[in-house]
Amino acid sequence: MNRQLSPKVSEDRMTVAETYSALVARESGDGVVLAAEERNESDLPAGELTIAVHYSSVNFKDALAVSPRGGVVREYPIVPGIDLAGEVVASEHPGFVAGDLVLAHGYEIGVSRDGGFAEFTRVPADWAVKLTALSPREAATIGTAGFTAALSVAALLDNGVTPESGPVLVTGATGGVGSVSVDLLAGLGFEVVASTGKSDAHSLLRELGAARVIGRLPEDPDAKPRPLGRSEWAAAVDCVGGATLAYVLSTMRYDGVVAASGLTGGPGLNTTVLPFILRGVRLVGIDSVQLGIERRREVWARLQTDLRPKHLQLVTNEVAARDVSDVLATIKKGGVTGRTVVQIQGGF
Repeated sequence: MNRQLSPKVSEDRMTVAETYSALVARESGDGVVLAAEERNESDLPAGELTIAVHYSSVNFKDALAVSPRGGVVREYPIVPGIDLAGEVVASEHPGFVAGDLVLAHGYEIGVSRDGGFAEFTRVPADWAVKLTALSPREAATIGTAGFTAALSVAALLDNGVTPESGPVLVTGATGGVGSVSVDLLAGLGFEVVASTGKSDAHSLLRELGAARVIGRLPEDPDAKPRPLGRSEWAAAVDCVGGATLAYVLSTMRYDGVVAASGLTGGPGLNTTVLPFILRGVRLVGIDSVQLGIERRREVWARLQTDLRPKHLQLVTNEVAARDVSDVLATIKKGGVTGRTVVQIQGGF
């Protein structure tokens, strides 16, 4: 059925042309090229909700999507952007109507079907979350990274960690997940120790609420890991993985909880069972991609209420869609701090 893109008329009199702009990643020789293209409605993916995308954001996974052998995209060409937030302009689902503000992320978005770096897209209704107290810009700024942070913090709380338990370590603290985790934990009254290799970010982390800022862990990356180290942390949010996660596990206090979501330090984990059987340490894996929609909506409801980040403006940079390629190149080198939100409408 041929449906016309016809958004709800709003105060800014938004209209839709017969074509829409999108950033499309295509294989070219041994590389991947990302460029703006004009697309037709027939190019939109399947789904009950047609969305005018107001904002997306930049994530490390988006950088992998435009990297040769990045390992996340199943088939090119594709519109990257694993986060999107905007307005429903057409709905075939009774739970949504034109004019609803929504966000969607995870599942296949931006990796095996077109994502948020486009003025319009379609998604299944059971992938979408209604926005009630966040604007599309705020929602995209939180995005997958902030949602992962909220899942990590919720995992600590669900496992009985309280501010009275002791210090909570956050590794990779200047990244998207790490910076929002610091903000959320500090807002809940935790003593947060932020670990980062960026010496120029210490003041920012303290503004976010970190009680103490330390360097990368372990301090000597070439040292042989110890099965058990000195007990330091009541809990931890690990956004790095690899040798960092092994070190964190070995230095947890008795009955400590680690929420792990990252692998920038590598997918390997050289550790022993000792932290688990001698200190009762619990390792909780955090996945934000395939998480069921009901739990996803529950966590987003908290992100709009009691877990709403208090200092988003401190960690937010905004770029237009036309400038995304530069940010993707920087994020692959580890040069991005905090969150980068992407203006889609009017950004091409």
